[in-house]
Amino acid sequence: MRAACIDAVGPADAIRYGTLPVPPVGPTDVLVRVEAVAVDPVDTFVRSGAYATPLPFPFVVGRDLVGEVARTGTGAVGFTPGQRVWCNSLGHAGRQGACAEYATVAAERLYAAPPGIAGEHLVAAAHPAASAWLALFRHGRLRPGETVYVGGGAGNVGGAAVALAARAGARVIATARAEDTAAVRALGAAEVLDHRAPGLGEQLRRAAPRGYDLHLDTSGHGVLADSVDLLAHGGRLVAMVGLGGGPSALPLGRLYTKDASIVGFAISNATTADLAEAAEGVVSVLRDTPWRPRIADRLPLSMTAQAHRRLEAGTVRGRLILVPAGRGSA
Repeated sequence: MRAACIDAVGPADAIRYGTLPVPPVGPTDVLVRVEAVAVDPVDTFVRSGAYATPLPFPFVVGRDLVGEVARTGTGAVGFTPGQRVWCNSLGHAGRQGACAEYATVAAERLYAAPPGIAGEHLVAAAHPAASAWLALFRHGRLRPGETVYVGGGAGNVGGAAVALAARAGARVIATARAEDTAAVRALGAAEVLDHRAPGLGEQLRRAAPRGYDLHLDTSGHGVLADSVDLLAHGGRLVAMVGLGGGPSALPLGRLYTKDASIVGFAISNATTADLAEAAEGVVSVLRDTPWRPRIADRLPLSMTAQAHRRLEAGTVRGRLILVPAGRGSA
């Protein structure tokens, strides 16, 4: 089969596109014929070595895939050849990745693809929508009637978070570019504020005078001290991307006097049970809300290295989809 892989961690140019054996299938595994792969920023962290995780070399890069079952192990219950499936937890922690014509997936990490949802929407949504679901409900403990702040509401993670939170009965205040206001409102946000506007902090306070029960900044531009100031009594801040300021900027006094909390979250640490619940959230946001992932480009699998370079250059607004050029023999 053809695959995009590395022989050691390094720059994007270390990715080679060549021939590897079709991976073996264990008793509880499923061999998937890959239809499409989505490229995540975390893929570049793994490939470069910035995110330290066990990697078997040659290592196939990539985390998310959609495809169809080619073969099942004897103990892989619930899957049959020809069935459409998807996964978003390959390519780290010792697991080979998705950027190949075939990938072996543990049955507990594989989900049935629902009818009526386009494969590229499903694979493009897999990472951002699962991240949003886990941040809101697993770590943020969101409840109906609460007020939620979503920074970066027009991004893929932020948009999914707005749609999921609004559907769950929360009041959502989001920030975005002015030109994206209407689109974010259409996802269910009660108010959308221009993140570049002067006096944004005061606008956010006026929008939620009692503070925010849940604070979720998907933009990476928030300042920790300001974010804590915006929390309500008992509020929760879920840190899933970088927040400005080092450890000395942590406003402990304001944090404990509000009975507030900060929890870090990286989807790579999610358990299989958490991911299975999040998978239901991925399907529900595509089926029951107007949110769809923004797809920036579609490339052949042979251009995996270029996709990594584009992500690292910071020039991509949306998801990059890779498609195998042909089908190997299983």
